[in-house]
Amino acid sequence: MGLPENKLRVISPDVGGGFGSKIFHYAEEVIVPWASKQLGRPVKWVSTRSEAFVTDAHGRDHVTTAKLALKNDGTFLGLDVTTYANMGAYLSTFAPMIPTALYITLFSGLYKLPVIFGEAYGTMTHTVPVDAYRGAGRPEASYMLERLVDLAARELDMDPIELRRKNFIQPDEFPYQTPVAMIYDSGDYPKLFDSLEALGDYAGLKAKRDAARAEGRLVGIGISGCIEASGPAPSQVAVGLGAGVGLWESGVIRVHPTGKISVMTGSHTHGQGHETAFAQIVADELGVPMEDVEIIHGDTGRTPFGLGTYGSRSASVGGTALAVSAGKVRDKMLKIAAHQLEVDVEDMVYDRTTGTMHVKGSPEQSKSFVDISVAALMANNLPEGVEPGLEETTFYDPSNFTFPNSAHIALIEIDRDTGEVSLLDYAAVDDVGKVINPMIVEGQLVGGIAQGVGQALWENCVYDEQGQLLSGSFMDYAMPRADG
Repeated sequence: MGLPENKLRVISPDVGGGFGSKIFHYAEEVIVPWASKQLGRPVKWVSTRSEAFVTDAHGRDHVTTAKLALKNDGTFLGLDVTTYANMGAYLSTFAPMIPTALYITLFSGLYKLPVIFGEAYGTMTHTVPVDAYRGAGRPEASYMLERLVDLAARELDMDPIELRRKNFIQPDEFPYQTPVAMIYDSGDYPKLFDSLEALGDYAGLKAKRDAARAEGRLVGIGISGCIEASGPAPSQVAVGLGAGVGLWESGVIRVHPTGKISVMTGSHTHGQGHETAFAQIVADELGVPMEDVEIIHGDTGRTPFGLGTYGSRSASVGGTALAVSAGKVRDKMLKIAAHQLEVDVEDMVYDRTTGTMHVKGSPEQSKSFVDISVAALMANNLPEGVEPGLEETTFYDPSNFTFPNSAHIALIEIDRDTGEVSLLDYAAVDDVGKVINPMIVEGQLVGGIAQGVGQALWENCVYDEQGQLLSGSFMDYAMPRADG
């Protein structure tokens, strides 16, 4: 382009779901603006669906050999895993990290595994390059480990849930250092599976399974526990695991004299509901109506530099950056209000339900959010050392990942003649920490389950011996549908 980076302005509107595929550095992102500059007019590039199938990043493709060592009583002793990961024809943005830093580091799962050995080899093939897709390494680790646990339960003739319970990391053992770099911050896995057994009616499912088998039907129960290293950060850990850059996030809050608030975030929305969740965070921290908060993202001319939306990091890292900025705004407003009410700031209370600031024990001595918003910009009665305006910036770098975890159970039937799989019943319990917006979280969970079912049963990129993609259209690439 022949331009310095600061002379480029990138505006990205809502782009719909990403799930990792949009993290790829596609050549068209450079070629199209270059062509526009050469021609002196707008240029638009559109791919056909068949072109997208052979140019958009593909998902995981592993061949793994894994061994789980355990005592006769079911106590886990160690894990040995070797994985060959298909990288495709050339490396892409995150591809080398997926079967390494994002995969091996979760080999411990929910369990106490004293010894873990893991190695991964990247192999280059004449196929489409892979990159992050819905979990990026973490689902592969969960599938490998949970499959081994099920096999062990059969070998020992133990109930698969009881074998898991015997080896769970216990609630009083957190923070827990795993053998593969991670320090789990919290969790209650026994309670997680208590909830799963109740919600999924485990006893009832076993009765249904046994009755169906007595009729000669192929019916079985699938059980899985999983954990995710969410919110890729902190920077020092990320760099130690091979990342070339720290993984912080930025957030700016600007309060206008009207009391309205503009929020600039470096985290772009890919359908997760940033505009809602981020507005809720700021509104809750400052005690203002949610509709008074404007979320601005996807415009390099208006937003701060950020590390983006991926790896389940937007709420935990980007949202926290905004919460910290809001706290700074709140502290400054308290100082101004205390000065105008002629009391010490320690004698002030910020009411986060109304956005008012009042003297402790004297709610009638108060200032409203708009009062201080105006006063901060009028700047005719500010305390010494306090600058005019209400605008705060935070570059938040967390001290650790967060580790949401879940437990799933499914009742399935396989047709003996056709091999068709029918999902008869399904239940899932997720520990995601503090929920900001229940509807958004539920949508994420249900969507994740649907995509998981799709990957397990239908979705697959099939190539012939010459490396030609055979499943390059929605006529040939099977996936779940929302038929209502």
